[in-house]
Amino acid sequence: MLESRNVEYVELGVEKLKKVSVIQLVFLIFYEVSGGPFGVEDSVQAAGPLLALVGFLVFPFIWSIPEALITAEMGTMFPENGGYVVWVSAALGPYWGFQQGWMKWLSGVIDNALYPVLFLEYLKSAIPALEDGFIRIIAVLILTAALTYLNYRGLTIVGWVAILLGVFSLLPFVFMGVVAIPKLNPSRWLLVDTGNINWSLYLNTLLWNLNYWDSISTLAGEVENPSKTLPKALFYTLILVVFGNFFPLLIGTGAIPVHRDLWSNGYFSDIAKILGGVWLRSWIQVASALSNMGMFLAEMSSDSFQLLGMADRGMLPECFGRRSRHGTPLAGILCSASGVILLSWLSFQEIVATENFLYCFGMVMEFMAFVKLRMEHPAASRPYKIPVGTAGSILMCIPPTILILVVLALASSKVMVISIIAVIIGLVLEPCLRYSEKKRWFSFSRDSVIADFHSGNYQSS
Repeated sequence: MLESRNVEYVELGVEKLKKVSVIQLVFLIFYEVSGGPFGVEDSVQAAGPLLALVGFLVFPFIWSIPEALITAEMGTMFPENGGYVVWVSAALGPYWGFQQGWMKWLSGVIDNALYPVLFLEYLKSAIPALEDGFIRIIAVLILTAALTYLNYRGLTIVGWVAILLGVFSLLPFVFMGVVAIPKLNPSRWLLVDTGNINWSLYLNTLLWNLNYWDSISTLAGEVENPSKTLPKALFYTLILVVFGNFFPLLIGTGAIPVHRDLWSNGYFSDIAKILGGVWLRSWIQVASALSNMGMFLAEMSSDSFQLLGMADRGMLPECFGRRSRHGTPLAGILCSASGVILLSWLSFQEIVATENFLYCFGMVMEFMAFVKLRMEHPAASRPYKIPVGTAGSILMCIPPTILILVVLALASSKVMVISIIAVIIGLVLEPCLRYSEKKRWFSFSRDSVIADFHSGNYQSS
């Protein structure tokens, strides 16, 4: 039996830094997960209007809600930077915690490589020189540097920027919905061609637009009163994400004739021009570009604070745990920015498929950690606890696990090879870091919380 005591999580030296509020957290999660309907167009191209609409209504119950609930429980159980790395370490040991951190960080960096490129994709119609060549490369570098600097300046600044970008990016779809009402034809929503469905593109599009709920857990140490704020923010964001994706799809597929081959990234701006004119198209193009900025900022914040949390746990050298005068992890930010620049050569669909592949590996370990901690430490402190028992916890993880297996099975050989190589690098990298620690090539922090928890000595209220 575990005895009861209180465990406090304190980030030494940063207590006076301003914490992230509920509204800031909502929009940070929003941009971690979705960022608006920009990118959902491929679901119509892949499967038609009916399956696209059904997918964005049903998929949250299979994937988003279980992932958000697990994030709420585990994030309040371990309210510190590192998030899912700490959960897996507590349940499966530090070696697998490192593998979780490696795969999730790499998945996040690959994901972030999309956004500077997509930002320019939406602007190239107005500035043709951005389509390719040297000017495009310079533009990617300048944009990445500017957004990286915003992350360096502090998480509260990123939070306020996310709010402004979120409101600006969603408003044009409200206007589009109003002007589309006279032109809606509900029969278009029922169109489906079961013999012409690209299941891989369909599932990857759904997963890419509705995952990463757990990413916010790596910022838990920066949140004001995380035991109450985190579950509340996850709930509000879930509603915002579902309606933010479904409503534009409903309008777009119902207001104009459906030509599936036209439904690709950026098509909402064409729909806006048909329904509202050039001014609405321009608004959505700018909103799309700015939404990519928001997703970049939120993702880099999560990735860099994850590395800080891993350094605090002794998984990475101490340099990753040092904060700038703004309270941000400078080494983690620079490392994540470098990864973004190096990976920006991949195509859009390759990036989405590869990051989903690695992300799915990490999610399997999260589900295992969640169930194992429920079974082995039922009395541990959980300020928010999903109202299901052990059997319910297992059952809740089955549908998303089946979905993971399907996504992995549908991956292309190129994506599989890249992802497996990445996994092997992580398996080798961890013992190399432990060897460097033994040889004292690098300095590592040591923290006993995870070791005590894993050994059974951890006590909670």
